[in-house]
Amino acid sequence: MHNWSADLDALLSVQGMIGLFTLSILEIILGIDNIIFISIAVNRLPRITQKKARTIGLALALIVRSVLLLFVGWIAGLKEALFYLGPYGFSGKALILAGGGIFLLIKTWKELMEKVNSPDETEIEHLKPGKVTFKSVIIQIIIIDFIFSFDSILAAVGVSGIVLIMIAAVVISMILMIMFSGFVADFINRNQGIKTIALVFLLAIGAILLAEGVMDAYNFSVPEEQHLHLNKNYAYVALGFA
Repeated sequence: MHNWSADLDALLSVQGMIGLFTLSILEIILGIDNIIFISIAVNRLPRITQKKARTIGLALALIVRSVLLLFVGWIAGLKEALFYLGPYGFSGKALILAGGGIFLLIKTWKELMEKVNSPDETEIEHLKPGKVTFKSVIIQIIIIDFIFSFDSILAAVGVSGIVLIMIAAVVISMILMIMFSGFVADFINRNQGIKTIALVFLLAIGAILLAEGVMDAYNFSVPEEQHLHLNKNYAYVALGFA
């Protein structure tokens, strides 16, 4: 049984508070791509239901991440190969990352092509409510929440191995994101150039997820000293500059 009393003592210490603050900031940074996806996804719903969908989407992200933090050992086990194709091993982590990357690439590409090829923005607004349902948007958000949660959880484990601190950081970051998600969504929707950049950002994230899954499979075929690791800082710096 997990020792929650020890976790609470660690949380209330000076080091624990510093870890909580650091991890909360990191979780907010890692959650930006999640907010962008949710903002664009709910934009296709009638305006009256958009805030509700955003709140539900981020609340689901909070629940998913908190539950996954309780199964850190299971997540760590996903790094082991489930099966091999020749020398290449496919772990649960690789399958989730690659599958999520493909899902994000297809979904975002369709959205980007519709934006580029639609001649009249008012026509798009007119068609939005009939094209998607509240339920379908929530399902998409659940899928992407699950995929994005893995980066968040692995980062949390790397910064602090204390479950209570990790859950507290996730809760704090998600509350802040729920509070400001409406502002982010309105900003993206008011500025179509920013929306296009946001879509390209999501394409890049999808490609990164897919590349991570492929690299993970490749690393099973070579010794550990020859493992490939994707440095995402280059992509994030470039996208931040854009």
